[in-house]
Amino acid sequence: MNKKKEEEEAVDKQGHLTSAEIGNLWTSYMNNSMSTVMLSFMLQHIQDKEIKEAVQKSYDIAQRYLEEIRSFFEAEAYVMPDGFSEGDVHMDAPWLFSDIFCLTYVHHMSKVGMINYGGFLGMSRREDIRSFYTRLLSDTSSLYNHTTETAVSKGIHATYPYLEVPKEQEYIEGKRYLSGLNPLRNKRALNAVEIAYLYMNILTNTIGEKLAIAFAQTSMSKEIQDYMIRGKDIATKHIKIFASTLEENDIVAARLPDLGVSGSTTRTFSDKLMMFHMSVLTAAGTGNYALAAASSLRTDLALNYERLSLEVARYAKSGVEIMIKHNWMEQPPETADRDKLSRKKE
Repeated sequence: MNKKKEEEEAVDKQGHLTSAEIGNLWTSYMNNSMSTVMLSFMLQHIQDKEIKEAVQKSYDIAQRYLEEIRSFFEAEAYVMPDGFSEGDVHMDAPWLFSDIFCLTYVHHMSKVGMINYGGFLGMSRREDIRSFYTRLLSDTSSLYNHTTETAVSKGIHATYPYLEVPKEQEYIEGKRYLSGLNPLRNKRALNAVEIAYLYMNILTNTIGEKLAIAFAQTSMSKEIQDYMIRGKDIATKHIKIFASTLEENDIVAARLPDLGVSGSTTRTFSDKLMMFHMSVLTAAGTGNYALAAASSLRTDLALNYERLSLEVARYAKSGVEIMIKHNWMEQPPETADRDKLSRKKE
C-alpha cells in the first residue's frame, strides 16, 4: 500500500480536520516557517558553543514539525500556506544579533510556543493531531528548560525579584486591598503575583524593543522603518511604566542580560517576515497583558494593563493595514462563501 493510500485511509478512519485543527495547524506552519528563517541566520553567526547548541535545537524542532504539518495538509488535500523560506533572508548579511540575544530570543519564543501549543492541544479532537501537539509541547518545554539551564550556567538568566518567605497565612480583609486609584491614599504593597507579571512584561517588551531596533536598521523601506521605530518607542515606554511601578515598592528590577544588536544596516530579512514577526509579538503581548490584568487585584494595575493593551492593539492594527497594502498577509482558511458559490453556479 502506497503512502498516499495510507493517508487517505487514516483520514477516513479519524474524520476530517475540524475548523480549530485546521486553523491551529495553519498558524503553527506560519510561525515555524518564520522561526526556521530567523534561526538559520542566527546560527551562522553564533560563536558560543553552548548557545549555538540551544539555538540549533530550536531550529531542528521547527524544521521537523513543519514536515509533519505538510503531511497533514497533503492528506486532506488542503492548499499549503506560503509561509516563509530562504527567499526571506539574505544569509550573506553581516551579523545582527549577539549570542546572548539569540539565546534570550529562543528562550522567549519557547515560552510563547508552550502557551500556543497547550491551547492548540486543548482544541484538538483527532488522535493524530492531539499526539502531534503533545509531542510538540513536550519538545518546546524541553527547549525552554535547555535555554534556561544554559542561561543560568552562563550567569545571564533574567531572574525574577525575590521576596521574603511568608511566615504565616493571611486572608484579605476589606475592599481596600483592591484599591489603588486614590492619589490621596497610599497604595498597598504589590503581591507576588503582581510582581511576577510586571517583571514578565518588562522581559517581553525588552525582546520586542531590540527586535524592532534591528528590523528598523535593516529595512530599506521608510514606511517599515517608521513602523518599527514606533514599536520600539511603545516597548520602551511600557518598560519604564512597569519598572517604575516596581521601584515605587522598593523593588529593583533584576539585571537584564545584554541583548546586543549590531550596527548593521544591511538588508537581512524581508519586510514581509519582519512585519509578520511583529504581529506575532504583539499578539503574544496582548495575551500577556490580558492575563496580567485578570491576575492583578490592585485596581490601578488592572486599568493600566487595559490602557496599554489598547495602545498595542492600535499598533497591531496599523501593522495589519501595512501588510494588506503590500499583499504580505496570507489569509487563514475560512468557511465557504455560500452567496458567492450560488452566484458562481448561476
